Amino acid sequence: MSLLQTDFADAAPAPACVMVIFGAGGDLTSRKLIPALFHLCAAHLLPDSFAMLGLDRLDLDDARFRERIASDIARHVGPAFDAAVWERLEQRLHYMQIDMLAGADYEHLCQRLTRIDADRATEGNYLFYLAIPPSLFGRVTEHLGTIGLLHQTEDDWRRVIIEKPFGRDAESAAQLNRELHRNLDESQIYRIDHYLGKETVQNIMVFRFANGFIEPLWNRHHIDHVQITVAESVGVEHRGAYYEEAGALRDMIPNHLLVLLGFLAMEPPNSFEAEAMRGEVNKVLDAIQPLTPEQVLTNAVRGQYGAGVMPTGERVQAYRTSSGVAANSQTETFAALKLTMDNWRWAGVPFYLRTGKRLTAQYTEVAIQFKRAPTIMFKNTDVGELNPDMLLLRIQPNEGIQMSFSAKLPGPTMRLGQVNMDFCYEDYFGNKPATGYETLIYDCMKGDATLYKHADTVEKGWEIVQSVLDVWSALPPRDFPNYAAGTWGPAAAGQLTRNDGRSWRRIETPTAHGGLRGGNASGGRGGGCTPCG
Repeated sequence: MSLLQTDFADAAPAPACVMVIFGAGGDLTSRKLIPALFHLCAAHLLPDSFAMLGLDRLDLDDARFRERIASDIARHVGPAFDAAVWERLEQRLHYMQIDMLAGADYEHLCQRLTRIDADRATEGNYLFYLAIPPSLFGRVTEHLGTIGLLHQTEDDWRRVIIEKPFGRDAESAAQLNRELHRNLDESQIYRIDHYLGKETVQNIMVFRFANGFIEPLWNRHHIDHVQITVAESVGVEHRGAYYEEAGALRDMIPNHLLVLLGFLAMEPPNSFEAEAMRGEVNKVLDAIQPLTPEQVLTNAVRGQYGAGVMPTGERVQAYRTSSGVAANSQTETFAALKLTMDNWRWAGVPFYLRTGKRLTAQYTEVAIQFKRAPTIMFKNTDVGELNPDMLLLRIQPNEGIQMSFSAKLPGPTMRLGQVNMDFCYEDYFGNKPATGYETLIYDCMKGDATLYKHADTVEKGWEIVQSVLDVWSALPPRDFPNYAAGTWGPAAAGQLTRNDGRSWRRIETPTAHGGLRGGNASGGRGGGCTPCG
């Protein structure tokens, strides 16, 4: 459970260090990283001996950099903003102009860090955060290694956080890992996935392994299938050029959904230590059966959104009209897969994954549908087909857990209704401010890599989707755009589950008129989402 959701009395501040952000002039720094440091500062989890050094090509000094951050920090933090906390953090923020490809500039960086060590007593511990394009990862770490800034001793540590994408296919991911390993030990590399900073994702492990009634049911004998949905209501915004090179499959499934699947399906580890946890996730990825080219045609679906109307009533344009996007773009903005595993726990249980842009709602959940109970005892009653029980893990919004099951309706006859047991984090622990990066940054400062990806995990994820990438590259889509903005994706996504006699869970979301709007690509039935509160 995140330290931001608990009593901080037992949480020790991170060790003394300098956090060095490459790309500090970018959107990620102002929207996520500085607010995350603000929340850690407010929780007294940053040490007194802490400093942040921002690096970029902008011609700024410390004062102007602080002014730049200060102009947005209150908006990004929201109601939790506290001027006293900001004043405490602001004085620890520094900036240096740098050309990331110029070796001479790293000599100046080394000198600047030496001065910060002396001024802030940061003890030579450096966390380098690479908020830069992946094409620069290898070259920046090469310069850092050459100047000696990645060399650690018994008295200090050096760690590097890198943002996704970790490659664009199996070959490039392996090449990136080789480049990083030229100057870094694997234990120094922290591949960040902000989804693993979400409370519900972390709580999957606690929910499964700390509750005796759950684990005996968590297998092919009781579970019919699993659905993982990561839906985004936004379009590509200002990321059109990047998205044209990535697409929904590359952007989300190897980096986010497969690791989430790993936590859902893993065997109980011997401990919460990083190597034990990541080893079990890798075993899950090893058990997933890569799709053959023939299976790709039936077990993988892609889509691209056209113009449409969002539930709020907003009319939005097609993906192909976005800045940086080709007028005849063949890039998918929606991807869905059916995956299976060949192991004792999950053999025969399908895992359905879907993700997309401009869908009906901004919504991320895991739906675990249990097998239907036998109906013979109800044969002489008014009960028809029994609805299957379902467990929902809501990751965003309204983080929590919901169990849906059957109960008898009041009255003299045997009639059943579907009821929900709903747990919301906000109700029990309060609505604590978080960006998803707080726990991850704090863990890196402590040297805890549990929620970070190992090189093997990255490469295995790409290997699973490589056949899909190959087939989709060889067979361009002929029906794009094939779903309207504001819907749940292309009709073919519904067929993906209907082929197995199943349907996507129906997710109900607020409409512009204050009611609820439900829908899915298959038109199937299912329970709605019960909001918290």
